[in-house]
Amino acid sequence: MRSKEVPPFAPTLMESTRAIGYSTETAVADVVDNSIAAGASRVEILYFPTDGGYVAILDNGCAMDEPELDRAMQYGSRSPEDVRSEKDLGRFGLGLKTASMSQCRCLSVVTKRGKRICGRRWDLDHIRQAGSWSLLMLEDEDIQALPQAPVRGLLSQDVGTLVIWQRLDRMTNGCESLEQAMASKMDAVRDYLALVYHRYLSGESGLTRLTILMNGASVAPRDPFLVGKSQEPMDDEVLVIRGAKIIVRPYVLPHASKLTAAEVHALGGKEGLRKEQGFYIYRNKRLLVWGTWFRMMVKGDLSKLARVRVDIPNTLDDLWTLDIKKSSAIPPIEVQQQLRALIGQIAGCSKRTWTFRGKKEMNGKNIHLWNRMKDREGGFFYEINREHPLVQLVEEHCPEAADVFESLLRDIERTLPLNQLYIDMTSDEKITNNEEIDEAAVEASLHALLSLQGTSKARKELLGRLRNVQPFADCPEIIKKAEQEEEV
Repeated sequence: MRSKEVPPFAPTLMESTRAIGYSTETAVADVVDNSIAAGASRVEILYFPTDGGYVAILDNGCAMDEPELDRAMQYGSRSPEDVRSEKDLGRFGLGLKTASMSQCRCLSVVTKRGKRICGRRWDLDHIRQAGSWSLLMLEDEDIQALPQAPVRGLLSQDVGTLVIWQRLDRMTNGCESLEQAMASKMDAVRDYLALVYHRYLSGESGLTRLTILMNGASVAPRDPFLVGKSQEPMDDEVLVIRGAKIIVRPYVLPHASKLTAAEVHALGGKEGLRKEQGFYIYRNKRLLVWGTWFRMMVKGDLSKLARVRVDIPNTLDDLWTLDIKKSSAIPPIEVQQQLRALIGQIAGCSKRTWTFRGKKEMNGKNIHLWNRMKDREGGFFYEINREHPLVQLVEEHCPEAADVFESLLRDIERTLPLNQLYIDMTSDEKITNNEEIDEAAVEASLHALLSLQGTSKARKELLGRLRNVQPFADCPEIIKKAEQEEEV
């Protein structure tokens, strides 16, 4: 049997791979992955919309010589089956090219090691004219003709690599101008990098701390677990697949009433806490996929505080069906089976945190102002507890207004804003009714009630009844102090 080589037609293939589906933020992140793999501790992103516009990504990584740069510019430069170092965030040997060309028509890469500088360029218009894989080799004058700010930055370093995108035709899709596109899309890039690389940006143990600057402003890490304030309801779970370890660490976020507005915004982003719950999959501590239960559980309001960090090594890429953009991964069946056994426990912890105050209001020990009742059809309704000591106290002191008082209680029950309560309780905003009890206010309320009693005996009886009544049951020292005063 004979064989014949049929190489792909460069202009067609390069244009086709532009439609893989990169967003601006995933494209930038793919280039930053290369910087991290090169050992960079600093990545600077420069962008400018006028005079044709450009986006430049400059790092201080180990840089490349000319043969290494040629391989880096080659499509499919490394096999996905190659064994990679633990710090390597690459996968298919396509990221630099496909990510960059998804946003621009001209990609230039310049690298500097000591005094040696070399550069290469993929230009889609040149490729179309040449009809071949014609990689341009940049001379000194070509490098000097590149945008000066990023070039000066590279020349000021001993080592580093500069990636420049020009003729940004895809970035303007959906926008009236490049200025408008950069204003909105670079904000999205900042938010994305802050989350995806938050463990690198915070300098987690075992990682080189990474600094990312965007036009001179540093990118602050966005921790999706609020480590230090969240609960860790169980020990890490270690799954061993093909001799490699997958480490699972669950977190339960604090109740929304315990969070500041800034913390809620940082945790939920624009989508809210509910949509951000689920697994957070990290490959070599770089976030790939987040906010999904992989159809193992339906997202609900009571599980909205549950987030599970899953660390996978790059040696299991084939099992997780990692895509070219590194923005999609699916856990293998053997991992799903073990994760499914954990999520019930984790969701239960979230439910207990979310409903803690409700349980406190409805437990059987204390006397509550509201009763939760079940009707004949199996539904529920709420009614004011007519046996509540405070309700009875009003009835005893105002018997002539008993009918009016009962009508008022029924009107309160019938007009509860249940729909709005549900919306507010499941939103990410703080409800101030749910704040901790103000002991001074409780004490003032107690003294007002005691003043209605004509004798010491009546006051003692009232104090005994209030011992298990909310909110006085939460302030036993106030009751005890009042009882001691009655004994004097």
